[in-house]
Amino acid sequence: MNRSSVEIITEWDIVAARQLGRNEAKKVGFGTVDQARITTAISELARNIYLYAGKGKIEIERVTDGEVCGIKVLASDDGPGIPDLRKVMEDGYSTSGGLGAGMPGVKRLMDEFKVISELGSGTTVTATKWLH
Repeated sequence: MNRSSVEIITEWDIVAARQLGRNEAKKVGFGTVDQARITTAISELARNIYLYAGKGKIEIERVTDGEVCGIKVLASDDGPGIPDLRKVMEDGYSTSGGLGAGMPGVKRLMDEFKVISELGSGTTVTATKWLH
């Protein structure tokens, strides 16, 4: 298993997670457009951890499925959890005054997307991009 991670505690950790994601995407063979998609998704997920949970972790793993390879991003925290997951997945919804591209944006940028959130226990987002 080839997995790297960045603890998200400060805003600088968001930059480190983006850089790690870009480097891994490059190693897998993603072109510049998909590298940008992956780093944008990582940026959104890391920023959510920073803003809403205070701290957490971004893990990046190279994955394969038969002949196809890709990158899996796992964003996890022990924060307050997401009270209304459906609302968070609506375009334009924002609790931070941002553009509200967050979670729906990540879902659009990646090929696979899953959120598990439990109030008081934290949130885990898994997003995978396949090399086509």
